[in-house]
Amino acid sequence: MDRREVAAVLTYVGRLDPRTIRTDAGEARDQLAMWHELLGDVPIATAQGWDVRETVRKRIVSSPYPILPADVAREWQAYRRDRVARHTDPTPMADPDNPHAWRAELLAARDAVAAGQAAPSPHRGITAGRYRPGLKDQLAAVGSYIPPAVRAELAPYRPARASRDAAIAAGGPDVLGVPCDWCHAPEGEPCRRRRLTLDGTARGSAPRTTAHPGRIDRAQAVQAWQASAV
Repeated sequence: MDRREVAAVLTYVGRLDPRTIRTDAGEARDQLAMWHELLGDVPIATAQGWDVRETVRKRIVSSPYPILPADVAREWQAYRRDRVARHTDPTPMADPDNPHAWRAELLAARDAVAAGQAAPSPHRGITAGRYRPGLKDQLAAVGSYIPPAVRAELAPYRPARASRDAAIAAGGPDVLGVPCDWCHAPEGEPCRRRRLTLDGTARGSAPRTTAHPGRIDRAQAVQAWQASAV
């Protein structure tokens, strides 16, 4: 704000709180100089929700003490921090091989957001959380995301998955649907060849085409329990 805008703000403050009015010319001049010194880089209003009059009004309503220019300056700094915290840097249009232009465009975008001249750019990409509700039903209606012909061509390169699909198609249990207690393979991962040294430590982790017998038994038990529950 320039001195004329600061004077307008002081006039508005005086209408809401007469205690801030200075009748002496020297005191009024010093008051104007102090407010301009602290609010020189604070805009009177922006297109993104900042209005110094709203800040003044809230401060006078919430505090029994006369408003100070530092109160307005602190609110402006909080406004800037909040906007920058909600901003995600968009990819600059500048040549990435020109780091100076790239950095200058990033800083200009951040300054515009902080000054209330542009809206913060929201976060993009996948946010935290689980899959979309109803996604399994949609996939069941559409079918497998891998066409059967492509799946058949990939079978020689994925023997464990091919064995799993064949067992499920034949009505058997989903062996990879349960973890393995022998090799500690997690759910969805094939069993591993677990070789032990003389001191008991494990060595070797080559994937197996077939699951360990204990894992097969566990998968059959789970399948039988699910059938009985239905």
